[in-house]
Amino acid sequence: MTPQLESVSKPSKPIKASKLSWLGPGVVLGGLLPLVVMIWDAYSGLLGANPVQRATHQTGLLATILLLASLACTPLRQTLGWTWPARVRKALGLLAFTYAFLHMLIYFVIDHGLSLSVIVEDILKRPFITVGFAAVVLMIPLAITSSKGMVRKLGFVRWQGLHRLVYLAAGLAALHFIWQTKKDLREPLLYAGILGVLLLTRVVWNLRKKKGRPAAAPASRSS
Repeated sequence: MTPQLESVSKPSKPIKASKLSWLGPGVVLGGLLPLVVMIWDAYSGLLGANPVQRATHQTGLLATILLLASLACTPLRQTLGWTWPARVRKALGLLAFTYAFLHMLIYFVIDHGLSLSVIVEDILKRPFITVGFAAVVLMIPLAITSSKGMVRKLGFVRWQGLHRLVYLAAGLAALHFIWQTKKDLREPLLYAGILGVLLLTRVVWNLRKKKGRPAAAPASRSS
């Protein structure tokens, strides 16, 4: 019976870090490739009849997808025991912020010509602009404090608490996508549903951890 227990409880052999050294740079290069294509299309006049609208939509969609991908890393590690998602989580989050910031920059600079009065009026009067702007603003301190040095400076507990704002930012981004879609809501609702599943997975995992393993040592990585 003892050998059987040992075979069941024996952890799977971790993948050597050297074998995954390409993963982070690969994610960054892959994440930036759509931006390169978009810039080339803009230069070549291939963004269609309304290039500003298309660029705004593409950057917003990429920001949403990458943000969801970064939020999926911890549930994948918790439920499947994979360790590699932790290696790409920060890169995915920073890529999501990059596209979200570009999304806002296109709106501010190209769409409204940096007219402060028009921008402020738009943010205050149009709810989907309000929540979208709030989502990007919430992501700014997360991007600034994403380095290991900031984790040491803030302390892990405070840093972790600050970075839980990502869930609020993701919720506002999903709401922004739903409210700005005028006709077919299937796509924004799909992303909102994925976010809901990821949040539910985290809640269930945390509840099981509190009930089943109260004496477990705190995790050394961010959740």
